[in-house]
Amino acid sequence: MGKRDDLIAKYADDLKNKCGMEPDMDLLTKVTIGCGPSIYNADASTVASSQEGEMETVKNNFLIKKLGLEDGPQLMEAINSVIETYGKSERNKYRAVVYYMLTKHFGKESVYG
Repeated sequence: MGKRDDLIAKYADDLKNKCGMEPDMDLLTKVTIGCGPSIYNADASTVASSQEGEMETVKNNFLIKKLGLEDGPQLMEAINSVIETYGKSERNKYRAVVYYMLTKHFGKESVYG
């Protein structure tokens, strides 16, 4: 197994144990690959949910650009809901896990088809 496979296994574990959901491994793999090299960077691989700018980045770069959603209050509501599910106190909120949950939330799995 390579480094990416190890990370995907770690993300799946987070989804099961911290978020209480059974991961769709095919989708999780595609979302992880979609994150690109950022998954290997300690800072870029996580989402700093306490930073307003970081939440805007997730909204603009992922929800609007990648998933093709219209901007509106529902986007931040979804991000906050995902952060809540992951656990606000959870220090390492992995970007791939957050993106996976947002993809599921909006039913946009077809983007990774």
